[in-house]
Amino acid sequence: MTLAPIDFLPISPRDRRAPFLRAIVADQRGATIIEFAFVAAPLMALLMAILVTSTVYFAQAGLETATEATARVLMTGTAQRGAFSAAQFKQAACNALPPFMSCNNLLVDVQSASAFSSIATAAPTITFDSHGNVSNSFAYTPGNAGDIVVIRLMYIWKVPTGPLGFNVATLGNGQRLLMATSVAKTEPFS
Repeated sequence: MTLAPIDFLPISPRDRRAPFLRAIVADQRGATIIEFAFVAAPLMALLMAILVTSTVYFAQAGLETATEATARVLMTGTAQRGAFSAAQFKQAACNALPPFMSCNNLLVDVQSASAFSSIATAAPTITFDSHGNVSNSFAYTPGNAGDIVVIRLMYIWKVPTGPLGFNVATLGNGQRLLMATSVAKTEPFS
């Protein structure tokens, strides 16, 4: 194999190192790994961002499913006829959570009203005490037969910070508030 002469090297023909330097500059065998090195970091960052985002959507879907199952307890009057306390209702919600979600991170808010326009559905502002525990208190008013009930299950999900500054956290300390809401009119369960 003969190498093509390289005219751009500023080496005099008398220099003994000229053939060696020309061979190194003309060698193309390592070009692919060098090009991959430039692309590897953004590719890994993109893959990490996809993984983090997909786990958030997976957890959100699990919370939505738990909300639907828990709302059924209120819509049919099971909680009202059973005189469920807020703790008992939260336990029913915890039982509906997927196995990868912990009951310790679940927040439950139940409101009832006689008209759809009188219920606040805005996302709450979560506040924390000095130990990092949620200091909000949420309502538990399951209502009566024929009332409109809003069930909000909120979950504090720990999310990792991705490379290159990718961050999906909505709360402090790398946490994201997931929220699922169900609005329904209770059945005439009397």
